[in-house]
Amino acid sequence: MNLADFRTHSKSLLKLTYPILIAQLIQNLMGFVDIVMAGRVSATDLAAVAVANSIWLPLILTIYGLIMALAAIVSQLAGANKYKDVVEQTYQTGWIALLLGISLIGLYYILTPILAPLVTLEGNLEALMFDYLGYIVWGAPGYCIYLVLRNYSEGLSYTKPTMIISIIGLLVNIPANYIFIYGKFGMPALGGAGCGLATALVYWSMCISMLIYCFYSKVLKQANLFNTFYWPVLAEIKAILALGIPIALSLLFEVSLFAIVAIILVPFGAQVVASHQVALNFTGLVFMVPLSIAMATTIKVGYAIGNGNFKQARDYTKYSIVLGLALACFTALITVLFRTQIAGIYSTEAPVIELAASLMLLASLYQFSDTIQVISAGALRGYKDTKSILYITFVSYWVVGLSVGLMLGITDWIVPKMGPYGFWVGFIIGLTTAAILLAWRLHVIQQRIKKAILA
Repeated sequence: MNLADFRTHSKSLLKLTYPILIAQLIQNLMGFVDIVMAGRVSATDLAAVAVANSIWLPLILTIYGLIMALAAIVSQLAGANKYKDVVEQTYQTGWIALLLGISLIGLYYILTPILAPLVTLEGNLEALMFDYLGYIVWGAPGYCIYLVLRNYSEGLSYTKPTMIISIIGLLVNIPANYIFIYGKFGMPALGGAGCGLATALVYWSMCISMLIYCFYSKVLKQANLFNTFYWPVLAEIKAILALGIPIALSLLFEVSLFAIVAIILVPFGAQVVASHQVALNFTGLVFMVPLSIAMATTIKVGYAIGNGNFKQARDYTKYSIVLGLALACFTALITVLFRTQIAGIYSTEAPVIELAASLMLLASLYQFSDTIQVISAGALRGYKDTKSILYITFVSYWVVGLSVGLMLGITDWIVPKMGPYGFWVGFIIGLTTAAILLAWRLHVIQQRIKKAILA
């Protein structure tokens, strides 16, 4: 590996990566603010926010995954200097996003009367949960349009607006929570449900801010969204969905795996579940680093492919993985050295801290395979090869990872049942399987292109 090339490519990647990383961390911080502010009202309000989010996040993250396809589409078109097509594809993705956002509102009002009688939660937890969802769904169309504009801007290699607008969202989130949770400035005190209303306002503020940026930005004028209007075109929408649905489902597979394990661990007791959640929350924060590099890799690889520079696409893929692994060494070391102190931030109970710290040791191991798999998937998105990601993640997470976790965690088939440790070993094996298969698929795609050029 050429060290000078590594420095050059890393510098270019980090320039795209750091605004995405900051934006992702701010998104997590908003969720943390919601939990803390709702928790200050009562444990019931905190629980209502947590339960509602367990329903809401998989839905919105699935849409997020689908819209991520636009960054790959835009970067390839920009690399080929097809800026008129960039605008058209952004509009077509926008129609998909708007329909999905509105559909979430309709879904809430259709399903709530059916599900409400079937849900039996203590006290007013049920009412708070449904109220939270009833408020937040009204922000869905705004958030979906924001995601389209974000991926349009990022696909054109402008990632700083994502960071700045996330900061704006946080600045709206905190006072809006204060007003609607506690009933300030003449507003009713909605408790935990007020977080839903505040988040809906955050979504719309981010959408409007992004629209203003796109309208006035000089750097985006080469692909001006406001010069031409495009109505929906079914053939193009189908092509976008064919690229985006596999990304959305692969993201859903990963999110749902960790959620189902938390449910399986319930019989082991509250402290075990709490320890699992602590370790999972921290590793989720650490995961933002390779995820952000992966998103930057999609943009760089897509642009190089569109420009016909296949060698540069290979170089960016290689150096992205090397950069990600170098950073994983640092984050893994931090995890190992400070695992007890980190767990202590989340809980004051000694058994929870001890078990969470032990699980973080295992988490430090899977950071390496997690880095390889997520960056490889990011590169494959840049090549527009998304179906393979769907198949590989399903097999790796659900067939391999969950099966191993179940065998080790709750049975004596191989070794005496390991409880939560067994599931975390399953995570390591599942993510390692994904890393190997995705890296192999990436190699196959690159070799196929290389042979096509030489033929």
